[in-house]
Amino acid sequence: MDIISGLILGLVQGLTEFLPISSSGHLILVREVLGMQTEFGLSVDAVLQLATSLAILLYFWRDFWGLTVSAWNWLRGHTIPSENRILIGALVLGTIPAVIFGLLLEDIMATSFRNAELVAWTLLLGAALFWVAERLSKKAQELNLKRGFWIGMFQALALIPGMSRSGMTIAGGLLLGLSREQATRFGFMLGFPIIFGSGMKKTLELGSSHGLVELGLPLLLSAVTAFVVGIVAMHFMVRYLKNHSLNIFIVYRIVLAVLVLVFIA
Repeated sequence: MDIISGLILGLVQGLTEFLPISSSGHLILVREVLGMQTEFGLSVDAVLQLATSLAILLYFWRDFWGLTVSAWNWLRGHTIPSENRILIGALVLGTIPAVIFGLLLEDIMATSFRNAELVAWTLLLGAALFWVAERLSKKAQELNLKRGFWIGMFQALALIPGMSRSGMTIAGGLLLGLSREQATRFGFMLGFPIIFGSGMKKTLELGSSHGLVELGLPLLLSAVTAFVVGIVAMHFMVRYLKNHSLNIFIVYRIVLAVLVLVFIA
């Protein structure tokens, strides 16, 4: 991977991790179209995801700090606000499905899942789910432990390239009755533990195999680009979905899927 390739991959990761159009799917397609080297591909993607997880941590640092303080006080037997208790529990329960399925599907994710045709079909499947979520979404429901767990089940779908972690959690939140703003904020915060954990795991594996040294500066610049662009993309989505639907992303996913099936797959 050279510097230009690294910058392109970082830009793509930063944009598509938080737009509901699938970062893993786009990274696969970009490599396919531009003929980029795929050695260490899954590990490089994980390092870029680690960078975007740090973007989540920075963007929501007040929320995470407040939850950390509340969790510490809770463990010491102190009473904490009910909304913090629910959010902590929902984040923990919502993380479990992706951890379990991620460990079970790790080998498949590194091989069978990394092909353009699969990405095209899952882009279409995700678009259909967005359409259903927009039309069947309930109103005036609050986050609770049960809804947090089921949004986590939707997040687990994003292990398949093309589905989109942000897209699945937002759609799941809408179907379970959260507002777009609630679903977006919770979905992004829910993504932090699993993205950070998988990113750290692959980064350590890449380091032990001397991949970090081999990739060097291009990977570093790629990660920095993903971090910076990720913050911008996340801020855009939080503001955009306050007053807009997912329809523009439904159209984008359908158009991209058709192009992939016609010209690449």
